[in-house]
Amino acid sequence: MDQLDDILNQDIDPTETREWIDSLDAVIHHDGTERAHFLLEKMVDTTRRSGGHLPFNPTTEYVNTIPPSQEAKSPGDAAMEWRIRSLIRWNAMAMVVRANRKPGELGGHIASFASSATLYDVGFNHFWRAPSADHPGDLVFHQGHSSPGVYARSFLEGRLAEDQLDLFRMEVVGKGRALSSYPHPWLMPDYWQVPTVSMGLGPIQAIYQAQFFKYLENRGLVPKSDRKIWCFLGDGECDEPESLGAISLAGREGLDNLIFVINCNLQRLDGPVRGNGKIIQELEGVFRGAGWNAIKLAWGSYWDPLLARDDKGVLRKLMMETVDGEYQACKAFGGAYTREHFFGKYPETREMVANLSDDDIWRLNRGGHDPHKVYAAYHAASNTKGMPTVILAKTVKGYGMGLGSGESQNPTHQQKKLDDESVRHFRDRFQIPIPDDKLHDEVPYYHPGMDSPEVQYMLERRRALGGFLPQRRRKAEAKLKAPELSAFEQITKGTGEREISTTMALVRGINLLLRDKQLGERVVPIVADEARTFGMEGMFRQIGIYAPFGQKYKPQDSDQLLYYREDQKGQVLQQGISEAGGMASWMAAATSYSVSNQAMLPFFIYYSMFGFQRIGDLCWAAGDMRARGFLIGGTAGRTTLNGEGLQHEDGHSHLLAGAIPNVKAYDPTFSYEVAVILQDGVRSMLQEQEDHYYYITVMNENYSHPDLPKGSEEGIIKGMYLFKDGGKPKKGEPRVQLLGSGTILREVIAAAELLEKDFGVKSDIWSCPSFVELRRDGFDAERWNRLHPEAEQRVPYVTSLLDGRSGPAIAATDYVREFADQIRAFMPDGMRYTVLGTDGYGRSDTRAHLRDFFEVDRYWIAHAALAALAKDGKMNAKDVSRAIKEYKLDQDKPNPLAV
Repeated sequence: MDQLDDILNQDIDPTETREWIDSLDAVIHHDGTERAHFLLEKMVDTTRRSGGHLPFNPTTEYVNTIPPSQEAKSPGDAAMEWRIRSLIRWNAMAMVVRANRKPGELGGHIASFASSATLYDVGFNHFWRAPSADHPGDLVFHQGHSSPGVYARSFLEGRLAEDQLDLFRMEVVGKGRALSSYPHPWLMPDYWQVPTVSMGLGPIQAIYQAQFFKYLENRGLVPKSDRKIWCFLGDGECDEPESLGAISLAGREGLDNLIFVINCNLQRLDGPVRGNGKIIQELEGVFRGAGWNAIKLAWGSYWDPLLARDDKGVLRKLMMETVDGEYQACKAFGGAYTREHFFGKYPETREMVANLSDDDIWRLNRGGHDPHKVYAAYHAASNTKGMPTVILAKTVKGYGMGLGSGESQNPTHQQKKLDDESVRHFRDRFQIPIPDDKLHDEVPYYHPGMDSPEVQYMLERRRALGGFLPQRRRKAEAKLKAPELSAFEQITKGTGEREISTTMALVRGINLLLRDKQLGERVVPIVADEARTFGMEGMFRQIGIYAPFGQKYKPQDSDQLLYYREDQKGQVLQQGISEAGGMASWMAAATSYSVSNQAMLPFFIYYSMFGFQRIGDLCWAAGDMRARGFLIGGTAGRTTLNGEGLQHEDGHSHLLAGAIPNVKAYDPTFSYEVAVILQDGVRSMLQEQEDHYYYITVMNENYSHPDLPKGSEEGIIKGMYLFKDGGKPKKGEPRVQLLGSGTILREVIAAAELLEKDFGVKSDIWSCPSFVELRRDGFDAERWNRLHPEAEQRVPYVTSLLDGRSGPAIAATDYVREFADQIRAFMPDGMRYTVLGTDGYGRSDTRAHLRDFFEVDRYWIAHAALAALAKDGKMNAKDVSRAIKEYKLDQDKPNPLAV
């Protein structure tokens, strides 16, 4: 490829080349750049048609995309904005330094915001609109490590008090007034809108939020507007798969409401992002190839005179040749180093800076620190139509911290403390009016007063843009009412001899919600290319698949009733083979009540093994941002998706779900349980607007379903109810308590029949749709009792149900033993508790063989019950041995956990 580049770059006839360039200049002068571009494309097309091989070059010169002559001019007061920016820089630095001069190693970051302060300042002053009566408001994804700068701005605006700045990262003692380390809506529910740390989560969320904004508009749920989503991320963050993994979606759907601002300070956490390359060039090629408008913002205004004098293109050539590691060194070692090691490489460039001092050379600024250049880039991005925009802004990490104190140095990201000399340098550089004697023991904040010109300017700019940002809406304005449980009668009634799966019951429940006059249009079914697996293809024809430009082809199955119908007003979001994309799409819908004042009811349906395990960080972020909706783990459990094997069979998603505090997780067995949980979720999340979301596992195994037992609704939601009472026990009669959930509850029911038929043992059968909810209730009661020793003691729900029941308890599920073992602490005193589960790797076979392998079928359950009774002295060892023989249990089979 290098040889080919050399051949293509050789000029065998400079005179002819000059004539072509002169002709192109004339076209640009008379007809504009668009006409010139058209002609060039025609020439390229002609060359290719004649057989010429023209390799695609997705990158451009290493200079600003917008030439000085085409830069939009900022209407702001430049001197005032510099002054404000300096105050914000100071207070952001002071917040982190003060925090880390306290005992406790609170941490924090100075360098990230130091490099991006101008990028934020221009946005806050001129572009980012708050929700108001006149505008729905823009959505800004702040880079997590830059949060101190956002707090510092709010402090000057009067939104945050000085004592709150001193509670940065001290949320326990702060008692609701503290400032979270990063953007966390759970911890600051009136302030932050979206969580952006861990790194990479912001970009993928932003893309699907932009898509969902268009979805709401195209479906007529909100008016069309010029609303924008601005997402800030770092160049090092682009190594995260989530950062770039969905950018083709944004290009494909022409999401011109989306703007990425990538802070290219050339450094990640440990060193250069691309020390031997050029991250800006790499990202430009990636985004342009994905259909984005890429704006390079590499150089500040001080470079303009040098570039204007670069008649021979030597400076541009040097800029292209220099790698990022050398650019970093130039800023780390100062003007003299830059003169020698950068400009000194060619006589022409050395001569260019001959009249500049070393300080002048060091002050040659990067584009991301020039508010005039930033404004021009933001203006161009805001006015781009038909495609998303990425702004690649070159900055200096640790800008302002001073040479030797962290500026452009490898350890800069971890810098949390500054010594007194570095603090004085910072003060002098940004002209903060604090005397030396105030800097020794602490680094004081500085506020010029609410009546000062600086603060009044800030407030005026925010008034013009609709109000303060960040801000978060807690509840949607519209009052919605959940349907009564009677509306789900189709799935609360038994199926008789007809067999269906809980997946089918769930889909029927969703269809019932789609028919609801008030809620139907708010239902958002989301699938990751598995709709037919889950029996949802009927929705294709019924409500259509969302396609922003409609369906431009005749589908292959158009002659069928359930054909693949795409529509601009389609309701189903079909996100392709991407669980992360489906989850990010669900998060956009699940937070629409806050972001867009439109409460929606999203259902994301996926293989359960590919949910909390594969996209757990997004699931955690969804809890943080107070998402509301249903996650559906389809084909769940270790033995139900029997042919798919190790990587597909889920035995632990409920443990992962249960670790997120505001996830309500359920493993229902029967269709009526699905109905009760659905109705409760709609009531809780839409009607009551409570901040949690539901995880429901459903299976693809078909069987008959009974009617809803009278009075079981409360127990289903709390996590446990009596499915079948074994009757009043006779004196000395052996009795067991059998617990189960999901598909294995049916094996529990069959085991009860075996025990009574073969051994005369009667059983009480308990359905436990949520061991997670039972655990939470139990530990809540246990904690309350410890803290209120003299008050009437609370009884855990599990204990209250089993207290007074005789015999040992045996629980079996399609999940690892730890799942049902969560309630062991709440068994009544003296009640033995045995747990069976599917520990180990999944594998392919029939359901019957798998349940025998994992020792959770009816025979293993019955055997476990007899063994527990024998330990309690209610049966004997011979009875247990007889069960092993009659049920053909292999005593020598290996432990499933070990094979």
